Amino acid sequence: MARAFYNYTLTILEKVSFNPELFKKELEKAYQSLLPYERAELKIWLQNFLLHKPKLKLYLQQADKFEGQKIVEAS
Repeated sequence: MARAFYNYTLTILEKVSFNPELFKKELEKAYQSLLPYERAELKIWLQNFLLHKPKLKLYLQQADKFEGQKIVEAS
C-alpha cells in the first residue's frame, strides 16, 4: 500500500509540473507524508525529473527551505 502512495505522489508531481508554485506545494506535502526511505527515493527521482525542467529547477533552487533543508541543491 505504501508503494502505491509513493507512485501516486510521483504522478501528481508530474501533472502539476507546469506550475512551479503548485509543484513546490505538492512536493512539500509529499515530503511530509512519505517515510524516510521514500524521501530519499523522491530526492533521486526529483534530480532526474528536473534534468528536463530547467525553469522548474531554477525556481526550486531559489525557493524557501522546508524541513530545514533546501528543496533542490544548486548544481
